[in-house]
Parts: sequence; structure tokens; C-alpha cells
Amino acid sequence: MRTGVIFPQTEIGSDPSVIRDFAQTAEGLGYSHILAYDHVLGAMPEREPRLWGPYTHESAFHEPFALFGYLAAVTERVELVTGVIILPQRQTALVAKQAAEVDILSGGRLRLGVGTGWNYVEYDALNERFSNRGKRQEEQVEVLRRLWAEPVVDFAGEWHRIDRAGLNPLPGRRIPIWFGGFSAPAFERAARIGDGFIFGGSSTDALAALKTIRGHLARAGRDPAAFGVEAMVNYADGPEQWTAEVERWRGAGADYVSMRTMNAGLDGPRAHIEAIERYWREVS
Repeated sequence: MRTGVIFPQTEIGSDPSVIRDFAQTAEGLGYSHILAYDHVLGAMPEREPRLWGPYTHESAFHEPFALFGYLAAVTERVELVTGVIILPQRQTALVAKQAAEVDILSGGRLRLGVGTGWNYVEYDALNERFSNRGKRQEEQVEVLRRLWAEPVVDFAGEWHRIDRAGLNPLPGRRIPIWFGGFSAPAFERAARIGDGFIFGGSSTDALAALKTIRGHLARAGRDPAAFGVEAMVNYADGPEQWTAEVERWRGAGADYVSMRTMNAGLDGPRAHIEAIERYWREVS
């Protein structure tokens, strides 16, 4: 089981040298990957229907593909993971192009985590429909894989039309697509068409969801051992809980467990670097 680190989007700040130091420290210590969350826009929550998610207009987010272009240049080994790109609010062909470019420039280090999100204001601003996002995401995954594999694509679906066109350059491999989310449809969809699942939230809920996903995998005739599993632990929980969570996920057969330093009351961006150093010493 490999140990990753979650990029502290909302607390890292905007100093490029700190972002570089965080990534290079993670790689130098031996973390397997850096996972970054995604939001294009934050919105004021005081509206109807009310926004229930954890982020607002005051939450800072670096755009993951642009961020990973930068990190690809200042790191050599560490995998770059979106956890998750809110795929249905983005143009599919553009995501395919951006992901292919990050994968090429990083030497094949991208793992694309995708999800449907919760912020309908963000969808509206990006001129995409919120209500059909799950169904559209399935077609998007098919389109992504074809665009990465075929020099010329002729595709006619419910939401996409590509008339004999393609990406150049191609990534030269099948970029892994992992899913994230908290709903029953997300679990079923991931088991049917995904390469793995990125779990957030408490281990109790996530382990129950993993059992559900493995049931879907069995019904789809897929080998659960070939389906990736990533979980997270929270720095704020402290060393005893870190160890207990890691062992719980090791027992469940997880491939990755990542440390999240956000919301731990750390004093400034560089404290996140010190936190991942401490976690590596004590747990990894």
C-alpha cells in the first residue's frame, strides 16, 4: 500500500516557491503521489436552493491541470492525481487535451479522478446542465478514452459529436480514470466503467461504500483486485488515529492512503510542509 499526500488547496496560498517546495518535499520524502481537489468557481452559499458543500467563494483553489503542468516541471517521480475533476461541468474534448498534455509533459504520471460535484452555481456559470451530470459523465468517459487512443475519432452520442477529428499529440497510453463521490449511482458507475475509486469522508462510511462497490464489480464480472482503491486520513486526527486508519485500510486491501493536512489549524502554508514531514516520520 502506497502513501500519498493531498495538496492543501485552500490553505497553501499563492506563492509559487511554497507550492514547489511542498511538491518537492513530498517527492523527496517518498510519497507516491500528490492529489489535488478541483473547483473552478466558488459561490456565496446564501441562495435557494442552498449550497450544501464545504467550500464557498472564500475558498481558494488552484486549477489542477495548470497546477500539474507546473508540478510536472519541478518533480520527477511523484504521480499527479485529480481527486476529483468535476468532469460534467467541463468540455470533454478540452479535458482530454489538457489531461493528455499533462500526461505527456510529466512522463506518464497523471491519474485522472473524476466526479459530478455539488455546486450547481458553478455548472450554470460554465454553461453546463447540473441535472443530467451523472448520465453525461458516462458518455464523457467513453469520449475521453477514445480521444486518447485514436488519432481520428468519429463519435455520435447523446451529448457529443466529434466529426473525424482527434488530439495531437496523443498520450501514448490509457490514462487511468478513477471515480469519486458519495452516492449510490457514483459507486455503481465506478464499478462498471472506472479503473478505481477515491474515497473521502470517514473510514466507516467509506469502507461500507467499498463493500457496495465490490458487490457491483462482482455483478459486472470484473476482478476486484484489478480495481484501485484510495482512501485518506486527516492530519488533525493525530498519530494514534493515523496508525489505526492506515491499518484499517491495509486490511481492506487499499492501494493508496493519502494524508490530508487541511482543516488542522496549521499556522501558515509552510506548516503544511512540516506536517507531511512529521506524518512520514511517524507513520510511513
